[in-house]
Amino acid sequence: MELKWKIKPFEALTVHELYDLLKVRSEIFVLEQNCVYLDLDGKDKLALHLIGEYDNKIVAYARLFDAGISFDNASIGRVVVDANYREKKWGHDLMREAIAGIKSNFNKDKITIGAQLYLKKFYESHGFVQTTEMYLEDDIPHIEMTRNI
Repeated sequence: MELKWKIKPFEALTVHELYDLLKVRSEIFVLEQNCVYLDLDGKDKLALHLIGEYDNKIVAYARLFDAGISFDNASIGRVVVDANYREKKWGHDLMREAIAGIKSNFNKDKITIGAQLYLKKFYESHGFVQTTEMYLEDDIPHIEMTRNI
């Protein structure tokens, strides 16, 4: 069975979708990574929300931003796949959908991300190139990476 993809602005999210996407983000970024940080950063209202559903459950998710919100370029953030489904390699599908979503919704030629350092090779496999030295964000090593569309 394939993932069912949808992209929605904040206002179009149902209460259940919002709850479920916040839950999966918290499970991964707060609990799994043991990182106390403010997930609700004020940017959800400015994002397009890319949702991957499997069996009516959100299992993949990312936020898509136009240029000037998170970075000078368009950007992708909060990239997450439910830990119970990672063996399916849906993170690659998620990135392909996110890149296509940036192109179709914002028509920008560059995407910048703040990537966790341990995922550098994953993002390189999707055409991203490291553009900064390592920095700490919430005590987790990150790098900025950019991709030309």
